[in-house]
Amino acid sequence: MQKLFEYNWQVRKEWFDWCETVSMEELMKKRTGGIGYFLPTLYHIVAVEYGWICGGIEQREIHIPDFGEVASVQLVKEFSERCHAELAPFVRNWNDSLENRMMIDILDDGREVPHPCGEVMRHLISHEIHHTGQLSVWAREIGKEPVSANFVGRGLYNS
Repeated sequence: MQKLFEYNWQVRKEWFDWCETVSMEELMKKRTGGIGYFLPTLYHIVAVEYGWICGGIEQREIHIPDFGEVASVQLVKEFSERCHAELAPFVRNWNDSLENRMMIDILDDGREVPHPCGEVMRHLISHEIHHTGQLSVWAREIGKEPVSANFVGRGLYNS
């Protein structure tokens, strides 16, 4: 599981670099599907990962800024780096004993829903991959090569 998080983090960093080559107008132009915008999608990926791991599984008090507070490539990238610094140790120390530990998700209406931590972690992996697929489609729509989605060749297998 750790390798798939490492993969997502590498790809995310490459998407931030990619965003620096595109105008803010393109990054904030409404598109079809998902969140609908490049930069808010990257923000969403970070906020969801941080919220589920640090706020949910680890049950720490966290602050997730509104998108408007970080609405630039540099600020979303810095938000990502801060969140990564907090949650990476948990991911790197993941072990089988955490698989079936229950996390309580508190819904907007106040209901409490339990989820196995292993299920939450796998959801986060697939959530990011899903959204980066949307970024890839949008990149092609504007005539730019997307970030590679290949796991192979990233040096993650035996690292």
